[in-house]
Amino acid sequence: MTKLLQKAFDEASKLPDAEQDALGRVLLEELASERRWEELFAGSHNLLAELADEALAEHRAGRTKKLDPEKL
Repeated sequence: MTKLLQKAFDEASKLPDAEQDALGRVLLEELASERRWEELFAGSHNLLAELADEALAEHRAGRTKKLDPEKL
């Protein structure tokens, strides 16, 4: 465990039990969310590569337009 994380846990251990539980829930939810995003992106590599290839082919074929932020 890093020193910074240990310091955070040491400080959190001084909180009342209810606040420690709330902080623990938030931390666990954040870690689970991060894992879900990593799994989604890991599984989308091939799809993203295909979409990029399609976009480049459309651009090379002259079927794209320059983006004008003023018209969004």
